[in-house]
Amino acid sequence: MNTAGIETYQQSHESGVALEPSNGFAVTPQIEEVVESALAYLQAGYPVHFSGPAGTGKTTLAFHVASRLGRPVTLIHGDDEFKTSDLIGKHDGYRKKKLYDNFIHSVVKSEEEMQTIWADNRLTSACRNGHVLIYDEFNRSRPEANNVLLSVLQEGILSAPKRSRYGSGHLEVHPDFRAVFTSNPEEYAGTHKAQDALIDRLVTIQIHHFDRETEVKIVEARSGIPRGEAEIIIDIIRRLRNMGVNNRRPSIRAGIMIARILACRGGCAAWSDPVFRRICQDVLNTNTIKITRDGKTIMQEKVSEVIQKVCNARNGNAEEKLSFIPETYCVPDSGE
Repeated sequence: MNTAGIETYQQSHESGVALEPSNGFAVTPQIEEVVESALAYLQAGYPVHFSGPAGTGKTTLAFHVASRLGRPVTLIHGDDEFKTSDLIGKHDGYRKKKLYDNFIHSVVKSEEEMQTIWADNRLTSACRNGHVLIYDEFNRSRPEANNVLLSVLQEGILSAPKRSRYGSGHLEVHPDFRAVFTSNPEEYAGTHKAQDALIDRLVTIQIHHFDRETEVKIVEARSGIPRGEAEIIIDIIRRLRNMGVNNRRPSIRAGIMIARILACRGGCAAWSDPVFRRICQDVLNTNTIKITRDGKTIMQEKVSEVIQKVCNARNGNAEEKLSFIPETYCVPDSGE
């Protein structure tokens, strides 16, 4: 999920891409602390795992951290249909060669040889060439497909079929190879519980919603709207996020959507602007916890109420002081 900036890239060799840090990446003390911690773990040789709810910027952080390493990047998106061969490669047909020797006219000698063709997939290419592997939402792949990563991350050895181009059945991982993983919570639809042995090999950094200042800067950077309008959008989102128990929505992604659409429509973040009110209703009705009364949803009513209160408080028309959810910082640990 791209929330803190966009990385630019150009094609590189062996399916890798060369990333360049984006000027639009929002840098705040909180984000810089996460980035520097991740870089330290990677430089020490340990893979990093960004884990947290959807829409909190894990993928953008992964791309930004990878760009700071200055190595080509190989990107893999987790998929429930993945098999091990989708990571390391597979046999991709045969090559047949036939030789005729008729040097002596009365004697014809022929030799025939058939070889299997092995095609590397992205994990193998990254291990061989020393790329930075970004495995986005890796827990959408089935755990058995990811078993091949265990020896890669621990022993620095990639196991491959003996009939591959690596005759011994093993490929020694390039010393510059690094890996960055991202994942959503396992209770999300379409995700699997990652095997403990794999999580134990990763340094996990929990990514939650960033502090208010960081979220404001992200919306500014991604939409180009004035800071004051970004603050109004973020205040609305943070107030709605504070409704319910353990509510993770709306995420910063919703704020970026509102800000970019608003900029495209030429509106302004104010209660008096019907365009702004309509955008907020359309985006936030599906990005916020459902609230019902007598079995009927009243989310639209609640969204309108929050928009009006935030805008009025911003304009000094209300004495109510806005309350925000407590800031939750990103905490690194060695497992989940």
